[in-house]
Parts: sequence; C-alpha cells; structure tokens
Amino acid sequence: MKRKALLLAVLAVAAQACLAFAAETDPLIAGPGIAVAETAQGKVQGYIRNGIFTYHGIPYAEAERFMPPEKVKPWEGVRMALTYGPVSPQSTSREDDIFPPHWYWPHWEARNLPQDDQCQYLNVWTPGIGDGKKRPVMVWLHGGGHTMGTATVEDVYDGENLSRKGDVVVVSVNHRLNVVGFLNLSAYGGKYKDSFNQSTRDLVAALEWVHENIAAFGGDPDNVTLFGQSGGGSKVLTLMAAPAAKGLFHRGIIQSGGVENSGMTLMDVDTSKQIAELTLKNLNISPDNLDAIKTIPYTSLNETANKALVQIANERNSANALGARSLSWAPVMDGEYIIAHPAGERFVEQAKDITLMVGSVLNEWVSMPLLANMATAQSDNKNTWSEEQVKTKLTERYGDKADAITKAFLKAYPGKKAADALYVDSFLRTRAAKIANLKSDLNGAPVYSYVFTWETPVMGGFAMAYHCAELPFVFNNIALSEMATGGGKAAQALADKMSQAWINFARTGNPNHEGLPEWPAYTRDGGATMIFDNEPVVVHHHDRELMSLLQPNYKY
Repeated sequence: MKRKALLLAVLAVAAQACLAFAAETDPLIAGPGIAVAETAQGKVQGYIRNGIFTYHGIPYAEAERFMPPEKVKPWEGVRMALTYGPVSPQSTSREDDIFPPHWYWPHWEARNLPQDDQCQYLNVWTPGIGDGKKRPVMVWLHGGGHTMGTATVEDVYDGENLSRKGDVVVVSVNHRLNVVGFLNLSAYGGKYKDSFNQSTRDLVAALEWVHENIAAFGGDPDNVTLFGQSGGGSKVLTLMAAPAAKGLFHRGIIQSGGVENSGMTLMDVDTSKQIAELTLKNLNISPDNLDAIKTIPYTSLNETANKALVQIANERNSANALGARSLSWAPVMDGEYIIAHPAGERFVEQAKDITLMVGSVLNEWVSMPLLANMATAQSDNKNTWSEEQVKTKLTERYGDKADAITKAFLKAYPGKKAADALYVDSFLRTRAAKIANLKSDLNGAPVYSYVFTWETPVMGGFAMAYHCAELPFVFNNIALSEMATGGGKAAQALADKMSQAWINFARTGNPNHEGLPEWPAYTRDGGATMIFDNEPVVVHHHDRELMSLLQPNYKY
C-alpha cells in the first residue's frame, strides 16, 4: 500500500508538472480565467501562447446585409475567443485569386473559414492584459482589393511575433467586401439609403471598438496605427478621407496600396448607382420588392453584380487596375461619408496631422505570372539566361527604349543586373511616390517612403520581390513563411530591421532605429527613400529617370 501511495504521489506531482509545462507550451491549457479580458460588451477568454495573450473572433459589430453596422449586444458570462470568426462572403476558387498567398495553397484551404454577412470579427495579440500599460496599437487591414481576402488567410498575418518583439498590441479585422460591402441602393431611399460603403463603415466600427476596448488589452487608444498591404493599404487611404474615422487612428502605413479607382481615387456616385440598377434588373428585383435582395443567395448576387461591373466597364471603355475589362469594387466618394478622393489632385486635408509611411515592392505584379508557372520558372528565369538572351528579351519588351531603360534601372539599383529591368514595377511605385509627394505638400505630419527590393532565393530566385513579399518581414514571421523566403539568416536579419521600423513608427511616428541608416522624412524636393534589402540604404529620387521612361505620361 505504501508503494502504491508513493507511486500515486509521484504520478500526481508529474501530472502537475506536465500541466505547468502545458500551460507554457499548449495554447489551450492556460489555467482558469488567466486570459480573460473584459470588454464593454462582456468578458472574452483567449489563450496564452509563448507569453502572448491571444484572442480570435471577437465580435466588434453586427449587421444585416446592406445595413450599417451596429454595436454588439452585451452577453452574460465569458465568451470564448479561441477560434477565428466567419469571413465576408466571397469566391474562394483558386482561379479567382491570381496571387497565391505566399505559395501556401494548403494553408488557404485550411483557413477556408465559414462565410457570412455577419463577419464583423477581429483578433487581438497582446503581451499583457489588465497591467495598466499603454502600448501602441497596430491595426492590420488585409489585402485582396475590396473584393476578397480575410484577416486570417495567411500565416504571416499572425500577430504574435510582432506583438512580442515590439511590446505592442496587434489587431486584425474582418469586414464586408465586394457586392455586400459596396452595392449602392441609395437611389431607392428608405432603409437602403446608406447601403454603399458598408465595408468602410465596418472598419470605422472596428476602430470605434478599439477606442472603447483596447485599454483592457493593454493598449493605448490614443496611439493607434493603421497598416495594410495592397487593398489593405487602399483602405488606410480611404479612412483618411472618412470624417467618421477622424481621431480614431493617428498614423498610417500604406504597403503597395496606391491605385487610382481603388484607394487614391474612388468610385463616383453615378457609376455605383448604375451598377446597382443593372444588378437589380438582372436579378428581376423591382424597387417595390427591394427586400428580396436580402435573401438572394450570395453566389447569385455576386455573379450578377460582377457581370454588371463588366457591362458598365465595356459601356464606358474602362479597365480595372489589372487591365481587365471590368470595374473594381471600391468605396464610393459621396462627399459626405467619404468627403474627397484621399490622394487625387491633392492629399485630403483631414489627414494633415496623420503621420504616414508609404512604399512598394520592386517587382510587384510584374513577376506574379511566374508564380502561376513555377515548374518552368524555377529553371528558366533571369538567373539562367545568357547575356544575349537578356538583350533580346529587353528589346522585345521595351523596343528602342531598351538601352535607356536598362541604363536608368542600373543607375537606380546598382546592385541588380540588367535582366532585373525586365520585371521592374512602375505602376505601384509611381502611385506610392505620388502619395508621398501629395502628403508632404500639406506641410503637416511627416511622411516616410520606402521600396522593398529583397529577392527570395527560393527555387532559383525566379519570383524576386513580388507583390506581398514584404509581409513576412513586417510581421517578423520568417519562420512561418519558409516556402516563400527560404527562412535563412539573411531573411531574418532583414525582418528584424523592418519589423522594428514598423514598431518604432507605431510607437513614435518615426521609423528610425540603430539597425538602419538614418531615414529622413520624405519631401518633394528631397525624395528620401529607404531601400529595404540585405543592406538597407537611403537614396534620393533614385529612380526618377527610370519612372519617367516607364510611365512618361504619369504626373506625380
């Protein structure tokens, strides 16, 4: 009996030790109530992983289809916040998304979460709760234009490492997209008068939730930075021109997010009404039976509305940012909810005191087609071609400008090769420069400019610095993106520098730190730009000649 009692005692001690170890290593065993935070709507319980308090799927608003978001009704007891919430309705077929999320198709399938009009959920990562600290808050807006994407589709969106590294609170947001976020039924009045811009209204509601609740998660509601990439960057721009968002954020970071008709300039009211009118007609819904649109299956609604986008584009002889004969879903500049184009002829005055960082990636969309043909691209690319092959391809692409463009490219990027000139982006780069110029013209809070030029070594380096390539570096998630970055020491070293710059910017409005050369604020005359590569450098108007050759008619 004594031996049995002794054995049971040993097993009990071992069990306690295992539970203690699990509390540190298993995110779902953290002890009763240890990760409970109290919001204005009720208590939420998350989990602790590697010292970071993590909450998934907290509702920040609720809304019916085409209706404005409303405050969440309070709940009793403790709401579990362990799993991501539903995402905005959208198409998830591979054919509809030409940008593979960091070559992570298996992860995309795993994150193919339920879709619902009620998709107003956010996620929080924080080093501490209820500790009285006022940490900078970094609110992430995902990419995918205004049509697709979620706050959770990519592993690199995980905020744990960024939160730990910078002692910051990271928040990511889901919101309505595409037809359910932007269909303009205002011509029919009544309860649908505000149907358009619901996507932007959701984001404002999320910022209002942050303002009201983030202190409970150790964050400072008076120090909020919005950062977003691609479509997420354009959402940052849009919110700068929305009076409802004024005062709810204090800094903005726009990563590859400057596109006319989708962020810098917005859809006009008449066009948005025409799209809605045609959509209703093709759905056989009359103004007298408008409520029927709330029960139409999303697939039918989306397909019909997208056909309207194409038809209106054909009638107007216009194309979207990718060159397709279609209009893109985008916020509507109505002069009231969104008062002006954020960066049209000038930068919106409302944003004068918002500190800004804006940049792009060297190759952006130009190298993306190679990702769709990896089997061939990894062995047949710029790094395998002969000098004669490169000259031939440059002439085929640029004609009689080939020599001038190559020379200007090598002057702008002396560490690159002539073949790299085949893939240099000029579309998003010139838009980023325009945003920086217009913002600096306000003579208000400073703006900082960058270009990310680091080339992935994976599969022979064929993909280069593609659209989205900077994301693992910003989030300090190199280990979560080895398929895209190679996960080597050089990648991690650059991630340390970039993530720290983003953290410092969020904390003080100045991205400088000891690991970087001095990074001056951008001015139209000075043109200071940080080049992020293995050895970051600061340049001044380095590619002005190159952009004038590639985009001779674009004024910025």
